[in-house]
Amino acid sequence: MSDPAKNTPVTVDLYVAEGFVLTEFSAVVEILRIANRVTARRVFDWAFRSKSGGPIGCRSEAMVATSPIPERPKADYLFVLGNSNPEHPELSVKPIASAYMWHGAKVVLLSEAASRFIAESGEQGPGHTTHWENRAVLNERGTPGAGSYALAVDDGRITTSAGMAATYDLMLSLLGAHISAASVATVGDIMLHENIRALSSLQPFGGKELSVTGNRALDQCIELMQANLEEPLLISELVGFLGISERSLERHFRSHFDVTPNGYYRELRLNQANTLLLRTKLSVRDVGLACGFPNGFSSLFRRHFGVTPTDLRKHDKNQIGRRCVKHANYGDYDTSLRAMPCE
Repeated sequence: MSDPAKNTPVTVDLYVAEGFVLTEFSAVVEILRIANRVTARRVFDWAFRSKSGGPIGCRSEAMVATSPIPERPKADYLFVLGNSNPEHPELSVKPIASAYMWHGAKVVLLSEAASRFIAESGEQGPGHTTHWENRAVLNERGTPGAGSYALAVDDGRITTSAGMAATYDLMLSLLGAHISAASVATVGDIMLHENIRALSSLQPFGGKELSVTGNRALDQCIELMQANLEEPLLISELVGFLGISERSLERHFRSHFDVTPNGYYRELRLNQANTLLLRTKLSVRDVGLACGFPNGFSSLFRRHFGVTPTDLRKHDKNQIGRRCVKHANYGDYDTSLRAMPCE
């Protein structure tokens, strides 16, 4: 691995595919950039990579100029970013990851890239993690195993991560191998991210120790709701587990969220349905069943989101197609990250 003490920068390749997650891109690049600034040295170099090179866009309409994956990778790290389309074929990166590892690189897979790796491995295990939304999709597809809900897990060969904002924690932890602890703390302070979470910390949705409200009974109720989306519990069952009255539970929900327990529970399940509609090929009926709506799912969905499940899927596909056409018609580009206006 490159040695900053000998003025040899640590090199990082960021692999992106059309629809990459801009939050994760920014987290990796900005942490590296600020680390160079804080140390007043070029500790890190980075390059943007894609399967074939050229301009690659994200759903936020930003575009980055990329170069193709080299035949003989020389980078110290390969980061594979998550994607708004978990089915994107370029998320299948096992051959690319193997080539990088063969040359001594550390491979980090974020969110959807991690879930694709888990799916292709055939089993969810404690040695790998992904974003909780992707974990729900893996479960719906029948990928066996329980899996981890940690922010990141290193299996000794590949690091898998939940991505999104957890990418900041992952990057700040990674810095510790290359710059001083004081410099890492300064980078975190500049990012207003002074509390660096341990990578073993549980994600909020999967985290069983997370306090959402500070109200023990309410937090336990929310946890029970989250764990029972497919077969919803009755309010009478919830209060039975919690040892409080229905009136008390409703008072807690109205005080903290200005909504009834049933309303909160229904919205959790509708949000889960939204995820499954956009991230799986399950039929609308099967999505409804998976989220505890045996009847009236489309009507409830439309009432909440203002669009039917079928129209939501059509709109999402049209947006992807429109963006791809725009990028295909885009002309010359330079090596900087640029924003494309959305007409």
